[in-house]
Amino acid sequence: MNEIINGITVDRRSLSVPFLFRFENGILSAYIKRGYCVFGCEAVVSCDEDGKLLIYNCEYDGLSGDYDSFSAGFSGRSGLYYITFRLLSDDGVYFIHNTGDESNGQLRDDIDKCGRFQLLITDEYPELDPVFKNGNMYHIFTDRFFKSGKSERRDDAVYNDDWENGVPEYTEYPGQSMPNNTHFGGDIYGITEKLGYIKRLGCDIVYLSPIFDAFSNHKYDTGDYTVIDRSFGGEKAFVKLCEKAHGLGMKIILDGVFNHTGDNSVYFNKYKKYGDGGAYNDKDSPYYKWYTFTNYPEEYNCWWGIKALPTLRSSDPAVIDYFTKENGIIRRYLRLGADGWRLDVADELSEQLLDRIKKAAEEEKPGAIIIGEVWEDASNKTSYGKRRHYFSHAQLDSVMNYPLKNAVINYVKTGNTDSFVKVFTEVYGHYPARALDCVMNFLGTHDTERIMTVLGGEPAADLPGSVLAYKRMDEDQYEKAKKLYFTAFSLLCFCPGICSVFYGDEAGLQGYRDPFNRMPFPWGREDKSVTKQVRALLKIRKNIKGDLKILYAKDGLLILQRSDHCYISNMSGESKYVYVSDEFRYINDKKCEDELCVGNGSYIIVQKAKEN
Repeated sequence: MNEIINGITVDRRSLSVPFLFRFENGILSAYIKRGYCVFGCEAVVSCDEDGKLLIYNCEYDGLSGDYDSFSAGFSGRSGLYYITFRLLSDDGVYFIHNTGDESNGQLRDDIDKCGRFQLLITDEYPELDPVFKNGNMYHIFTDRFFKSGKSERRDDAVYNDDWENGVPEYTEYPGQSMPNNTHFGGDIYGITEKLGYIKRLGCDIVYLSPIFDAFSNHKYDTGDYTVIDRSFGGEKAFVKLCEKAHGLGMKIILDGVFNHTGDNSVYFNKYKKYGDGGAYNDKDSPYYKWYTFTNYPEEYNCWWGIKALPTLRSSDPAVIDYFTKENGIIRRYLRLGADGWRLDVADELSEQLLDRIKKAAEEEKPGAIIIGEVWEDASNKTSYGKRRHYFSHAQLDSVMNYPLKNAVINYVKTGNTDSFVKVFTEVYGHYPARALDCVMNFLGTHDTERIMTVLGGEPAADLPGSVLAYKRMDEDQYEKAKKLYFTAFSLLCFCPGICSVFYGDEAGLQGYRDPFNRMPFPWGREDKSVTKQVRALLKIRKNIKGDLKILYAKDGLLILQRSDHCYISNMSGESKYVYVSDEFRYINDKKCEDELCVGNGSYIIVQKAKEN
């Protein structure tokens, strides 16, 4: 495809790039501009696992456009590799230096000064349920979505019955302790009642925050994995949710918090809620070896120093068996109707546990999905001094795409296209295609500020909780935020992977840091203009297929293509005129002019004519 944008031809290979790198179907390929007079080429491959250097002689494949093409077969074992090419030319010996976008390169005469291209070889992945491939997800914080009134109240909880104006329990500053035990009463029955709303919004995947028995409202401090919290409706409510969701063609994903439990749990039992047993009270407890005590019983390893969250020894065979054996937690809830798991703090789970979780899920329910919470590039992630194997060993189907979230927000706030291009080319160049099909793309979660607040609100700075709890945007700030949100969400929708909406974002919900980002859903007070736009974009998204190509990215103007659709957004500070070819001349199935005016802060999605 050749598009003319502001008089610039933007076909991928006409941007004067001297070198291109590709790896497809076991073939390493280097493309070198004809004018460099290269007559020989070797692939220099370094194995990340053992540092071993491998040299492959590349055969000349002839011309490919303006490029000399060289290639070599490569069939390394699963793992991470770094690659450059040694070129023999009339002017001497050179190496291809990776400029940072994982496909283009420059010349260097010293291999030690070369940035390498990353290559990831993966184990074979089992097939996923098709619903997860490029699906639309709705992420729910269970206690705050919808209250059915059918669930039993916990006798050890505090309840705030002011759904419309109530404020979550908070501290003045992050890091200060609080019980986190104030509930608003949202439950699984309530989610079931609203499945029709979620389906009409355009979502076919529902991801729930933790639902297991726990003292807190967020349930990341699990008390008993075998019990669904009675304040959420218990097991009966969950089974009913899954049955209705499946009847609508929807899938349910659970949040698996397997790195730590609560101290007030059947396993640790610090406060003897569950009798005299538990690791804290009895060294002969079967759970004692699940934890690491440094000075029994008061000093023990816990997540980020939070004493209420003692860390599990996730490499201990008994812990692994508890979660993954025939009657373990993973299989138990898949049998009850769940369709997959999102693994909390996947970086802190052992390799052995991750291997077994994926194996158990696939054996129990073929097609079930495992998504990991990873905040960085998961293909080359190192945690606690060890390289992780999320993709190379097929431990995770995919991960949460925090790098893309940050890049999209930075682009719409600043107009800087470079960060988007860098993140996109790294993530989409590093991840295997299978992981990209179901990578979890989002603008906000239960761990981040509400996207509306991020885009239009005043910075939280060092403001105390008593101020942030009630701080909202004025009308002008909110309108600015809303416009930016539409562009940000449209860009998210255009990217391959799963598109996730955090409950309430589609209603215009605001909120600063946790817990203010977890306000009750504003039923009856939604900003319907936001809901309408989100619904429209999710509908369009279902028809957008194919790999994503960056056609143009400069001075705030971003132009992308996926098969039959092109995306144009403008954050330059002024209107831009973009010329499109006759091939891409339709907006919402209506023919448009060949010259499009893209206003500042806005976007346009154009498409090819549909075949009759």
